[in-house]
Amino acid sequence: MNRNGKTLVAGLVAALCATACASDPEPQSPYVKAAEVCEGVFAGGLEKTVEAVAGAPSFERRAGGGMDRLIENIEKGYASGRNWAPGGELCELDAKGSGSREDTALAFHIYAPHDVNYPGSTEGERRFSLGKEALANTRSAGIYFECVSPRLDGSKNRPARIYGGLSNAHDRGDALENLMNNLAVLHSAALAVAEKLECENDAGLPEELDQGLQELPPLGRRAESDS
Repeated sequence: MNRNGKTLVAGLVAALCATACASDPEPQSPYVKAAEVCEGVFAGGLEKTVEAVAGAPSFERRAGGGMDRLIENIEKGYASGRNWAPGGELCELDAKGSGSREDTALAFHIYAPHDVNYPGSTEGERRFSLGKEALANTRSAGIYFECVSPRLDGSKNRPARIYGGLSNAHDRGDALENLMNNLAVLHSAALAVAEKLECENDAGLPEELDQGLQELPPLGRRAESDS
């Protein structure tokens, strides 16, 4: 092969290598930041709160689809006409280096009418005026809300009763700010569920959680004094 031929071959090899190298995708990290967990429902300002609640700045990457499965289960549960019906888990926040039993999780289901304003509470639990009722303590939070939606046939006359719960929050102490952060993370997820379900007026949930949320009296104490 003459000199010009060798130069041409070398040039083609270099060009092919450059094209192949440029097209090779970067290996995907097995970990993501808070903005990417739970199908991105916390992106846009809540990331630091999620890190505090979950007790970690980095999380294992999980396959998506949790929201769609949850919505399907809620629709089926509502259509069953039962007072209570299972829903499902929206997602787990798998903190890097944690065990599966320690993962903060978010789940939703159809709740029974008597679950709201139930006369009893766990230790350290506080009640708030959010949705029909909201609860929070050092390790968890819960929101009860009602949804009227074109996706839920008959909900104009019989709104869907939906409960959202956050469990296994990182224990940062019982200061009100910590409880409110637990509630803020759950509220963001609940709002995303309400939007996906096409609930009228976002099921009465505010676009942003007011840190001055009205606290309600503890029903457990009042029930005991009345007995």
